[in-house]
Amino acid sequence: QVQLAESGGRLVQAGGSLRLSCAASGRTFSSYRLGWFRHAPGLEREFVATIGRSGIVLYYADSVKGRFTISRDNAKNTVYLQMNSLKPEDTAVYYCAATSRIIGPSDSAYDYWGQGTQVTVSS
Repeated sequence: QVQLAESGGRLVQAGGSLRLSCAASGRTFSSYRLGWFRHAPGLEREFVATIGRSGIVLYYADSVKGRFTISRDNAKNTVYLQMNSLKPEDTAVYYCAATSRIIGPSDSAYDYWGQGTQVTVSS
């Protein structure tokens, strides 16, 4: 079992940057594929980015490609989402998720989810 806790969300102006962190419990963090998703009011939950167990396999949603970077530190049991050039449409609650299964690049069928952290981008 894995427990996830996101942090780093806050109010930021358009064009600014934020780094979200997601700390995980458990001793097998490196065996999990990790992902970031976001959920804005009135919209469906949206895939943002995912990273493989070793940190090599990366995949991004087109809406964030070139602006966001996902990374992980297996020694610290933490996954990060560096967000640059933020836009008002990036406003959402951001969630990290983990799975030990093999799923598609943007699949949302993760087994464990955090509680989310709010990111608000003002224009």
